[in-house]
Amino acid sequence: MSYEVIARRWRPQDFDGLVGQDHIRTTLRNALKNGRLHHALLLTGPRGTGKTSTARILAKSIRCPNAVDFVPCNKCAECEEIASGRSLNVIEIDGASNNGVDAIRELRDTVAYMPSSGKYKLYIIDEVHMLSTSAFNALLKTLEEPPEHVYFVMATTEAHKIPNTILSRVQRFDFRRIPTRVIAAHLQMICERDGHKFDSEALWIIARQGDGSMRDAQSLLDQVINFTNGDLKRDLVVSTLGLTDRGILLDLMTAITSRQTAATVEGLKRLHASGADAKLFLLDLMEQLRNALLLKVSNDRSLVDLPDSEQEALIAMSTALTAEDLHLLFDMTLKGAQDLSRASDPFLVMEMILLRLSSAPRVGSFAGLNAGSSAAVPATPRVNAPAAHVVRNYAPTGNSTGSTAGQSSGSSHAAAPTASVAPVHTPKPPSPDAAIEHQYKELVEKIKQVNGLVGAQLENCSVVRLTDKHLVLGVAQKHKFLFEKINQGDFKKKLVNYVSSFWGPGYTVDIQLSSAAGEALTPKVLEEKHQLSKQEEVRKAVEAHPLVRSAQNVFKSEIKSIKENPK
Repeated sequence: MSYEVIARRWRPQDFDGLVGQDHIRTTLRNALKNGRLHHALLLTGPRGTGKTSTARILAKSIRCPNAVDFVPCNKCAECEEIASGRSLNVIEIDGASNNGVDAIRELRDTVAYMPSSGKYKLYIIDEVHMLSTSAFNALLKTLEEPPEHVYFVMATTEAHKIPNTILSRVQRFDFRRIPTRVIAAHLQMICERDGHKFDSEALWIIARQGDGSMRDAQSLLDQVINFTNGDLKRDLVVSTLGLTDRGILLDLMTAITSRQTAATVEGLKRLHASGADAKLFLLDLMEQLRNALLLKVSNDRSLVDLPDSEQEALIAMSTALTAEDLHLLFDMTLKGAQDLSRASDPFLVMEMILLRLSSAPRVGSFAGLNAGSSAAVPATPRVNAPAAHVVRNYAPTGNSTGSTAGQSSGSSHAAAPTASVAPVHTPKPPSPDAAIEHQYKELVEKIKQVNGLVGAQLENCSVVRLTDKHLVLGVAQKHKFLFEKINQGDFKKKLVNYVSSFWGPGYTVDIQLSSAAGEALTPKVLEEKHQLSKQEEVRKAVEAHPLVRSAQNVFKSEIKSIKENPK
């Protein structure tokens, strides 16, 4: 007895039956009606999204003798032969098994022959990315200038493997993953037409496992119908496919988000009894946390591909949470999932992760931290300065059993809000020696703009004295090799010219090697001291900022490092 599987029996026979690819359907219909159909098409996208079906529908649209406005009748011999892959004038080639240059040469030799009936002949090359380089080269000329009666339709899941010389000669159509909601609605139509009983939630589970592929979802539906004898219930579908029970997932997520450790333990018992895979469960939990966050921050429900009942449950669940709460829980789950891959007992590690999540500290909005606790903190003057990015070591208090996002145990580092702060600094009047050092530093900076090598060498020299337009530079003993290089007549002459240009004429220069110069402040040392002083000033200002101090009070934390906020 022959049985035709659902994926073949319910394959779309015209453009109206093409599910989830409205942009493809509209473009091809308009091209046919306006006489602008390209002679070579490339259909690319995930598996099971309708690429080969679209190629056959296109073939029927232009070859069916009874077509009205390029809508095939699907009853004539031509339509039936094309649908079954038996048409002499619609040649389907498997690129995986006919990937050599000889197969393409044979195609090239037969392309010139007119179709045995009708006006057009079509070549459908499936898995075209499997062709060899020589086969692609053999196809180039024919693909660019085929006879007027020939169309090429190529299909692939990996367009990036196709040479650019081929891509430039075709019109590309990108097929998209079909939304879970659309797949579930199509499966419901199939079950209704075939007389199968079903729960809507069961069909959603099957559609979700299809992962954007209609063919995969239909194959799973076939499998589940056989197991359940045509009565699709949620529990039976979960059992058949070995999936996580969505009820357990939502119950555990409710316990975690409401910080109910006892309820989390009960959920873990049910999860253990169900035999769920620990890694898959954490991935499902991350997806639900992501969905809850999107529903929290956006009114666009189309971003969350879930049934309405689950969307409402997530909205209710996240009402008492802030967006920062959900961010924290997601980060902790993500870190836990990464640790899980190295665990010898994944389920045991998952239990600890869920218990940690259920006792994680509440995170209020950072924007509101300052409102509750800044009254007792003296305000810090705010002036224009680069923003500072503060990183703290969070140490949750109370009954927390774990760390915050990014760490499974011990200390963790989490990013705190940026704050534009800077100290109010009144510089002291420089001493005479400091003024000379600053003057020399400016001179070196100007020379570096003209001659970078000379400027870099002078950065390691210090001013011994400057009197009556006579500049004496000192080089430390540790830079003796530098002294031997710059204490030359040509270098001194060049240096005198630079000094005279920037300070005025009449200067003379001497360079000496001295142990005392090792303790002197060279421009390089001055710049390093300036940077350290600047960092210390910024640190003090950040530590005194009301928002930072409020966050420290809330999280019982300390500042670990301060980084400049990237522009």
